[in-house]
Amino acid sequence: MQPGYPQQQPSQIDNNMTMSIVAIFLFWPLAIPAIINASKVNPLIQQGDYAGAQAAAAESRKWSKWALIVGLVWIGIIVVCCLFGGLAGLVGGSTGTN
Repeated sequence: MQPGYPQQQPSQIDNNMTMSIVAIFLFWPLAIPAIINASKVNPLIQQGDYAGAQAAAAESRKWSKWALIVGLVWIGIIVVCCLFGGLAGLVGGSTGTN
């Protein structure tokens, strides 16, 4: 950067707060760091720390994605277990004697 020239602002940085809030409903232990990093983005932009804001947004995105992945896998496992448990109950219950 040459002296005398104003620093160019990057295009709008997405703080990923929406994805972080959605992630908290799926797997909150990983969504908390996502929300913390998402809440750091706008103050860093206001301070002029665009690199820090982009780093916080990237961290927020990373934690949100992990929370979404783990949460969806966990829900999938629960659904599969409930389906197999229900089917096992139906199959086992139909051959009972009195």
